[in-house]
Amino acid sequence: AEYERLLKTAKSKNNQRLYYLMQTICSSGLRVSELKYVTTDAVRCGQATINCKGKMRIVILPKQLCKMLKDYIKENNIKSGSVFVSKNGKPLDRSNIWSDMKKLCESAGVSKDKVFPHNLRHLFARTYYSIQKDVVRLADILGHSNVNTTRIYTMETGEIHRMQIQKLGLLRC
Repeated sequence: AEYERLLKTAKSKNNQRLYYLMQTICSSGLRVSELKYVTTDAVRCGQATINCKGKMRIVILPKQLCKMLKDYIKENNIKSGSVFVSKNGKPLDRSNIWSDMKKLCESAGVSKDKVFPHNLRHLFARTYYSIQKDVVRLADILGHSNVNTTRIYTMETGEIHRMQIQKLGLLRC
């Protein structure tokens, strides 16, 4: 709900760049530092090739996102390179994005303490896991070399554990 409010607020304030940027991270699981790899070519191909610390991975960009980004690229006359750039044409970094997101908080009714660009990646991971229940594939998608790193995103609350244990039906009276 808070993500939805942030999107709605970005759109109402005509901050298209932030509106599409948040959706890009949240729908693909990109790290903020990987956003620079979302280029006009990546949008056209439907995938971004991430090259980080000598490792390469492919990040799938959903079809609907690509359609939205193609419109954004056209409207903003972006000819090539990174889609999300600052006024001087450099790819946005964590601090630019963090600052822009914090500016939305009051209008969106979301606590500034909860809003960080990396939380969009968390939302992607938690949503993916809640639907697919496949931590190994999620680790691949997120670019984790160790599944234990991915488990951070899949930990469930004690209440969920309680409900699951209650459903086992292993007690006989």
